[in-house]
Amino acid sequence: MQKGVRKRQAEFLAGRLCALEAMRGLTGKPFVPPVGEDRAPQWPQGIVGSITHSAGWAGVVAGHRQHWDGLGLDIERLLTPERADRLASEILTPSELEGYALMSLGERAALVTRTFSLKESLFKALYPLVRQRFYFQDAAVAEVTQHGTARLHLLIDLPGDWRKGAELDGQFATFDGYLLSLVCIPARPSSVASI
Repeated sequence: MQKGVRKRQAEFLAGRLCALEAMRGLTGKPFVPPVGEDRAPQWPQGIVGSITHSAGWAGVVAGHRQHWDGLGLDIERLLTPERADRLASEILTPSELEGYALMSLGERAALVTRTFSLKESLFKALYPLVRQRFYFQDAAVAEVTQHGTARLHLLIDLPGDWRKGAELDGQFATFDGYLLSLVCIPARPSSVASI
């Protein structure tokens, strides 16, 4: 237990160090986003970002709000087929589960890992805008390409202009047994004007 706690603390610290360097590169000033009451990083005014840390890796994406309304980044170790099968019904919507049983073990593991990570990135990008929790069954991943792009669809209404059916773009890449995903929400003219 103690080893697991230390590992999580080290990953958390690594994520905050990545954020420090990202902020230094973006603004010229070192800044570590504090953790808010909702456990989300609190970026300075005019900045959006996302921190990820898992299984020995940490990373950050950050940008100016004049360019981005939201950014979401996630890294996951590729799931084993056994774990993917256990988690599939929690992570995949009924439409995403279509044909699941006909896939090879490797295809199923890749699908569940990719869907999990993209939905995590979607949550990280959208939550600061809507301030409402939503879950794996509240969005679907569609139009996945071999070039590492995907479309995500909201299956529920969220505050603001985020209505059921809204589509967002995602990206993903696999490397060394990991999957990295990113969801970027470009700034809309109304949000740029309000800054």
